[in-house]
Amino acid sequence: MKILAAGCLHSNADLIEKLAQQAQDENVDLVVLAGDLTFGEESTDNIIGPFVKRNKKVALIPGNHETTSTADFLAQKYDVTNLHGYGLTHGEIGLFGCGGANVGLFQLSEDEIFNHLKKSHKYVKDAKKRIMVTHVHPAESRMEQFSEFVKGSTGVTRAIEALKPDILLCSHVHEASGLEETVGDTKVINVAKTGKIIEI
Repeated sequence: MKILAAGCLHSNADLIEKLAQQAQDENVDLVVLAGDLTFGEESTDNIIGPFVKRNKKVALIPGNHETTSTADFLAQKYDVTNLHGYGLTHGEIGLFGCGGANVGLFQLSEDEIFNHLKKSHKYVKDAKKRIMVTHVHPAESRMEQFSEFVKGSTGVTRAIEALKPDILLCSHVHEASGLEETVGDTKVINVAKTGKIIEI
């Protein structure tokens, strides 16, 4: 399975068009958008459409710049999957997630983040490979050290410890874009707005 994952797109239509073209050129099976699709819900135009136009399957979560209602609206309008509190299986691979962050327009408590991840994990618990998708990065990670303002989430860290996903895809802290590290046995990838190809 080949995934194109990106986050923090902030309604940048030119960037999204480039990512959609990359998804087509690389013949990816799935596009994963790890939140902050908009900039303060300013515009939802041309965020999902360019991928759907190229017949790409899309899974998304809201970030801290849009609400779950906006993510649900985009998912329903374009017939794609909102992973917030939900799971998706593709062959032997399961994806589950929680949007939002511990700051911003769509803010969740650490307990809410953990409980959403626990709930969504039930959909994919038997998958051979499990990919957790969050907007915010884990607390006590290297990513957290890149910004004094953008703190990691203890709820995400607890979920890694309890659920032991194979991979965590996140974004949120722009300064750590593209960084990969390991937390416990989980590979954590800050997918960046420019996108990251992940082959499983």
